[in-house]
Amino acid sequence: MSEQGKSRETDFGFEQVSWSDKAKRVRGVFDSVAARYDVMNDLMSAGAHRLWKRFVLSCTNLRAGQRALDVAGGTGDLSIGMLRQVGPAGLVVLTDINAAMLMRGRDRLIDAGFAGNSSVVQANAECLPFKPGQFDCVTIGFGLRNVTDKPAALRSMRSMLKPGGQLIVLEFSTLAVPALRPLYDAYSFRILPKLGELVAGDADSYRYLAESIRKHPDQETLLAMLRDAGLENCNYQNLAGGVVAVHRGYVY
Repeated sequence: MSEQGKSRETDFGFEQVSWSDKAKRVRGVFDSVAARYDVMNDLMSAGAHRLWKRFVLSCTNLRAGQRALDVAGGTGDLSIGMLRQVGPAGLVVLTDINAAMLMRGRDRLIDAGFAGNSSVVQANAECLPFKPGQFDCVTIGFGLRNVTDKPAALRSMRSMLKPGGQLIVLEFSTLAVPALRPLYDAYSFRILPKLGELVAGDADSYRYLAESIRKHPDQETLLAMLRDAGLENCNYQNLAGGVVAVHRGYVY
């Protein structure tokens, strides 16, 4: 790596770290929270994350026999939903860079009865190890903000799509009602780390997760990034007043 590459910095929450160090730091966060990740998701969002993921699944337009790729899919919520959509003749590939999260996802797929039409692969979103142009839909749910090189990840995911395929990005975003931001900040930086400490035994990781949301590109910036990655007819929809947003882009 060049000296310039070594000295390049990026955000890890509100902290600046070396470009090459972020993936290791993020891996440490998810190694720590993997065992309680699903429970914490329910507590943090009062179960709303399930509704947001259900909305994403309603957008996939997947049919029986098609193929989908769930990037940074963690414990497999979106994968399980897409497996039901593509049926026994289809295929869903669950990927994550973090082995601990991926193993929990693998176990959940097996427990849900999916084996022959699913695959689990440890992979970096920035350089997905699959043949280009073989998926009808690619999703990434609450994973993009943890990626070091987001433009590279968007280009990699775009390359996976067949003509007519779509990329769906579900991610925390920027509140559409500024007056609510003080309340949202109080929840994110006071209550959320305490929940993490009580339930997962890890306040620092959940403090990072709150900070990473604030550092993530807002809706319009991410929309431009999708277009720059070569996706077309890009659009987004706010959910919960912009607490999260669903971005979509297509390959024609």
